[in-house]
Amino acid sequence: MKVVVAMDSFKGSLTSLEAGAAVSAGIHKVVPNAKVVVRPLADGGEGTVRALVEGMNGRLEKVWVTGPLGTPVEAEYGRIEESNTAIIEMSAAAGITLVCERERNPLNTTTFGVGELILDAIKKGCRHFMVGIGGSATNDGGVGMLQALGYEFLDCQNKQVPYGAKGLAMIEKISDCHVIPELKDCTFRIACDVTNPLCGEQGCSAVFGPQKGATLSMIAKMDQWLANYAKLTQEKYPKADRNEPGTGAAGGLGFAFLSYTNARLESGIKIVLEETKLESFLKDADLVITGEGRLDVQTVMGKAPAGVAEIAKRHKKKVIAFSGCVTEDAAVCNQYGIDAFFPILRTVSSLDEALNPKNAYQNMAATVEQVFRLIKCMED
Repeated sequence: MKVVVAMDSFKGSLTSLEAGAAVSAGIHKVVPNAKVVVRPLADGGEGTVRALVEGMNGRLEKVWVTGPLGTPVEAEYGRIEESNTAIIEMSAAAGITLVCERERNPLNTTTFGVGELILDAIKKGCRHFMVGIGGSATNDGGVGMLQALGYEFLDCQNKQVPYGAKGLAMIEKISDCHVIPELKDCTFRIACDVTNPLCGEQGCSAVFGPQKGATLSMIAKMDQWLANYAKLTQEKYPKADRNEPGTGAAGGLGFAFLSYTNARLESGIKIVLEETKLESFLKDADLVITGEGRLDVQTVMGKAPAGVAEIAKRHKKKVIAFSGCVTEDAAVCNQYGIDAFFPILRTVSSLDEALNPKNAYQNMAATVEQVFRLIKCMED
């Protein structure tokens, strides 16, 4: 029996490969000679760097960069030397979790540190990038990142504008005279499942600004500033289009990548599944196992387990999912390729107890064991 296991991480508990190892342990208690192939899985959000580094023989790089408030933070990214690829989560350098609630203010927060991560990877030979852009604390249109890469956004006195959305209000001229030359050789696959445009009622300021600390008056101003920034950008780079879906992701970081670099926005799970070559591993599998911390109706909306199920069904494979918990609306997963799913909690427990890595591992292994006992029973 060959079983391919691709589990998303259980946030705050098990990594993708740890969850996979627990599944493998449960299977081998029942079928000792089973061939179990554990592959990394993520959807481009939190945990993507570690999942791909662990699963693709990469290495973690740690570097001090400028944090969202302009103070240093230690961030990590992944590097796959074989393909000169860097895997970056923008939230490591400019994420909302790096800013305490009372200090959240998009007028001040910057993406400069994201550019510094890219610079470090370029210096180490990377020319291909996978970048997850969820969870930002910023609304600076990606200007901070671009400044780190050598772009100049100048005010009326020919000085670089300051960090944050407030700098957008001062942009009079854009210069690319000092952009690092290696950037033209770099390609960027941007993991982005947001379709918002840069400006307007569905733009980044109006939709995501409030959670980043923006007031109503800030939102109106930032939207206007972003529109002017987009106009100046399009005058210099005609391909720039502020209305393209995804340009409003991460406070306009999507717009910056599309307009100033060789980038394309893609589904996060699509990128991960292609890079890890999951399809090649499951073509001859007898069974495919996936899962995540919580299965619900959102699982089928581009999240990792649904992506695994879609590929498995191309090859007519049965798919079983395991999760920390399931909601009533999770039944929709059965219509999207997941043949059966099982929560792993085996007793009443607190959230802290359920998330304890040792408990989660044991619960996973024990639940998988019982499911495979049932499978074995049906086969005998």
